[in-house]
Formats: sequence, C-alpha cells, structure tokens
Amino acid sequence: MKKRVAIIEDQTAVREMLSQIVSANPDFEVVAQGGDGLTATNLIIEANPDFVILDIMLPGLNGVEVLRRFKKHLHAVRVLVFSGFQTPSLVRELLQVGAHGFVEKTAPLSELQKGIETVANGGTYFGPEIAQYLRSAVLNPEEIVKGGVQVLTPREREILQLIAESYSTKDVAHKLSISVKTAENHRTNLMKKLDIHDVATLTRFAIQNGVIDGRSTR
Repeated sequence: MKKRVAIIEDQTAVREMLSQIVSANPDFEVVAQGGDGLTATNLIIEANPDFVILDIMLPGLNGVEVLRRFKKHLHAVRVLVFSGFQTPSLVRELLQVGAHGFVEKTAPLSELQKGIETVANGGTYFGPEIAQYLRSAVLNPEEIVKGGVQVLTPREREILQLIAESYSTKDVAHKLSISVKTAENHRTNLMKKLDIHDVATLTRFAIQNGVIDGRSTR
C-alpha cells in the first residue's frame, strides 16, 4: 500500500517540485497540498496522511504551530521539516512538538530525497548543519537561549505572527474569530512578556525567531 503524503509549503514552485519528487517514488502518493498556515491543520487532519513535508515560514500560522496542532489528532504521522530558516532553539522546539527530520532548502536534491525516504519509512534524518545544532544543544545546553517565543501561548503566537504580517487588531480579531477586545488583550500580554513596545521591533523579533520572514510582511 502506498504511503499517503501531505505537502505544506507556501511557495508554489517549491510545492510543485516537492510533489514531483514524491510522486516519482511508486511507494508514495500525494493526497493533500497547501500553502496557508491557517488552513493547513484542517487540511492535514482531513487527509489523514502517513507522512507530512512541512515548511516553517507559512502565512497566517507558523509551521511549528501547525505541527503542534495536527499532532494532537494524528499522533503517528511522520513529519519532515523542509525550511530555509533554522536556529538551535527552533530545531529543539520542532523536536519537542513531533518532527522526525529537518532538511534545509539549500541542501542538495539527493539529501532531500534521502530525508523523505528515511523519515517516511520510520527513521529520523537531519542535514549536516541541523545535526551540528543538535550536537551543540547536547554538549552546551546553556547556550540554547530560553524564553523568546517559547514564553507565549499558542494564541499569542498566532497574534504575534499576524501583527508582524501587518494585520490590524481588527483584522486579527476577524481572522481568528475573536472579539477586538480579546485581540487587544492578547497583543498587550505578548508585548509585556517579550518586553517589546512597538510593532517595528515586534516584527524584527518575529523574523529573528523564525515566526515570519521578510516575504510574509504586507
């Protein structure tokens, strides 16, 4: 029986490339594709795949939160992160929420193919630079900075991303189906936690911590 694969990647060309690579393997079948973080969780849950290839920089909702959410429903699904952004704290968090591998977008095609096959078949796979991060985390755990986005609740992370993507508080409330007052309260709380008091600094923080990248800002 073929392994069912879902691909979540916001860049259309990259998503199509991943689909072609997966479909070229007779043991795999692409059953779902998406590029928006806010709809990705439901898309994956409805498709119920065996294996997910997941980007981190997604519009609307960061890939870490997407992973955290669908893993609550699909405990056994295998997950390979394919991203151009990586930091020791991000890699650690991805492992904590259920990723089984990480391949950088700058990696050779052969490495991506190896990562897909290894993770889909029950193993773990990390590119050379990511493996170095993991070794550093084990040998020097005190160097992995604590705090940052880790101090925020999932809802606060959502709002952080949307604010950094230049959505107004009213727009945030509409997108998340909450009241404007609730959105304002979450915004105030996350700024207090991060000790950040203006949107420009908040946006820089979001970029530096892998919540968004420059392409995400409107």
